[in-house]
Amino acid sequence: MKARHLWLLPLFAIVAVIAMQSGASAQGTSTAVPDITGSWERHGAGPGARGGGPRDATIPPPAPQPQLRPQYAKEWQDRITAVRAADAKGQPLATNYTDCLPDGMPTMMGAMFPMEILQSRGQVTIIEEAFTQVRRILMDKPQKSFEDVEPGFYGHSVGRWNGDTLVVDTIGIKENVRFQNMPHSPQMRITERMKLVSPNVLWNEITIEDPVVLEKPHTYTVAYRRMPDYTLLEYVCEDNREYADDKGLQKIRVN
Repeated sequence: MKARHLWLLPLFAIVAVIAMQSGASAQGTSTAVPDITGSWERHGAGPGARGGGPRDATIPPPAPQPQLRPQYAKEWQDRITAVRAADAKGQPLATNYTDCLPDGMPTMMGAMFPMEILQSRGQVTIIEEAFTQVRRILMDKPQKSFEDVEPGFYGHSVGRWNGDTLVVDTIGIKENVRFQNMPHSPQMRITERMKLVSPNVLWNEITIEDPVVLEKPHTYTVAYRRMPDYTLLEYVCEDNREYADDKGLQKIRVN
C-alpha cells in the first residue's frame, strides 16, 4: 500500500498543477469589467467637430434620420416645421425646459452638459448635470413587463456586462418625453451598448425600437470624453420666469 501511494502522489500533483494552469488560463482570457466611473462630456458634437482633416476614429458617424411610419412622419415633420418657423419669428415654441422639466431618456444621454457615471454593487448610476437628472441602471436584474412599469422621464433600466460592453434595456418612458420632437408609443424600448473605444473615450450606441411609430429600429451613437478633474455643478431650475402662453409660445414674465 505504501509503495502504491508513493507512486500515485506525483500523479495527483501533476493533475493539480494542470487544473491550476487551466483555471489561470481561463481567468486570463476573461474580460474584466472596465472602470467607467467618473465625469464625462460629449465628444465630437457640435459644429465643426469633424473639421476638414482626417477623420477622428473616436468620433462616431453622424446619426441617420429615423424612419417613422407615414402618419407619425407627417406629425414629426409638421412639428419640426413649426419649431423652425417660430424660431425665425423670434417667438420660440415652449418646450419642457420652459416648465423646468428635465430631458429624460434618451435625450439626456446626448446632452451637451457633463455627466457622471458611478459604478456600485448591483447598480450603475448616471447623473446629468443639467437639472441634476439621475438614472439608475439595475444590474443583472430581469426586465419588467410594460404593464408593470409606471411611465416616467427615465423609465425602468436594467443592465448587464457582456464582456467589456455595458448593455442596458430601458422601457416605460412617458409619451410626452420626446427625443428630438419624435413621437413614441408606450411600447418604446431603448437599448444602449456602452463601450470604451479608447482609455478616455466612451461610446454609447443607442437603439430605439417602437413597433407602433417606427418602420424599423433607429440606431445612433454618441461619444463621451473623460473629465478626470471635473466635479458636477449644482443645477437647479429656480426662479424660472419662462412660461407657455395659450398658443404654446415661450414667454418671459417681466415682473
